[in-house]
Amino acid sequence: MRHPLHPVLVHFPVACWSLAVAADFAGLHFGAAAWAWSGGLLATGCATAVAAILAGLLELARVPEGVAMRDAYLHMSAMLVALLLFATRLLLRLDHLKPLAPNIASLLLDTGGFLALAVGGWLGGKLVYGHGVGRG
Repeated sequence: MRHPLHPVLVHFPVACWSLAVAADFAGLHFGAAAWAWSGGLLATGCATAVAAILAGLLELARVPEGVAMRDAYLHMSAMLVALLLFATRLLLRLDHLKPLAPNIASLLLDTGGFLALAVGGWLGGKLVYGHGVGRG
């Protein structure tokens, strides 16, 4: 019985990016005690997202043609947008590898990344529960 690796790996970037967004927005109230965590969380999320993407590409051959493949491409697109937004957020708000306090631009990148992550996650769920991809 073959267990796909992609679903195991996706939990790491989803959790790290979600917590980074929460830390940035919590920083508006709690200051550096909250937002200081976002840099490490964003970096870890981006690194583990690359591993999840590679695993997903390897498993793409198992997706049936038609509507399921269309949803797979939409899922990949949304997750690549999330990676691009979170990586941009990380790179723009670092100074000598130390995170800077969030500003309006970084909070907008956080929001856009989180929305892309939510859409991509929903489409991933649709692939598994709607199309039966990866369920044997």
